[in-house]
Amino acid sequence: MADPFYRAAEEGALRVEPLGDLTAIFDRRSMQTHLVTQPMPEILAALAAGPCDAATLAARLADRFDLDGEGDAAAILSERLDELAAMGLVERA
Repeated sequence: MADPFYRAAEEGALRVEPLGDLTAIFDRRSMQTHLVTQPMPEILAALAAGPCDAATLAARLADRFDLDGEGDAAAILSERLDELAAMGLVERA
């Protein structure tokens, strides 16, 4: 079975505000505020380039972050994508 693709919320749906080590993400659609840490805001920013699966997301983030030494980056990102989907901040495409 192929890995699922995920897409970011439509432009303007989320308000992202850094708060030190945390980031507040207000979802205008659900009127909920989520407090997250890295790498969640970075994942959302990378998904703005278009829908992708975890392996493609890892490639997008590889230029910006050192993903070596953290094990299988795609597997880790797949878990984070599932968490973001459960919060309603991304959708499975």
